[in-house]
Amino acid sequence: MVELSRTGQRGIEDTVLDAAGDCVLAYGVRRTTVTDVARRAGVSRMTVYRRWPDVQSMIGDLMTREWQRVLLATAADEGDGHARSRLVARVVAGARVMREHPLLCKIRDVDPEVLIPYLFDRRGAGQEDMLRFLVAAVADGAADGSVRPGDAEVIARMVFLTTQSFVLSARTVVDGVSFASFDRELARLVDGYLRPD
Repeated sequence: MVELSRTGQRGIEDTVLDAAGDCVLAYGVRRTTVTDVARRAGVSRMTVYRRWPDVQSMIGDLMTREWQRVLLATAADEGDGHARSRLVARVVAGARVMREHPLLCKIRDVDPEVLIPYLFDRRGAGQEDMLRFLVAAVADGAADGSVRPGDAEVIARMVFLTTQSFVLSARTVVDGVSFASFDRELARLVDGYLRPD
């Protein structure tokens, strides 16, 4: 997300991104237009175009903002204990919030092609933020002895890939199994992977 120098500009950016989110929830990504977003935000189309060249870049910033908010919101789920238990709690909470996030659900259900580049070709800014968090958390766990030794970057990426599948693919295998059961299994999986021998 572009950092703006003045508070008023930051307020306008958030207002526009809020409006973009409302439009995506109402119409989907493909049917959302700059005109729709500007109208809903109560700003001119030029105000929008000064910040984003097109709807796709605006939606990219919206997703980044929302995934950053998930990271911040799950901090309260860490609880006490060693770094591994805090990391596992936050990963499971983050997976649950992401799996139920209205924006992600709408995109997955209506415009799944929006997610394809982030699954096969490149990481988005929100994914980068999540990886940075995981690398730091794995390093903290290695430092306090609760996470096995190893390359924190590689370990974090494996946790990320595993969690991403729980977020995006769980519906394909849920068949009468509760999501709470999947969350418990994700906790066991990540905890076992990180646990020292």
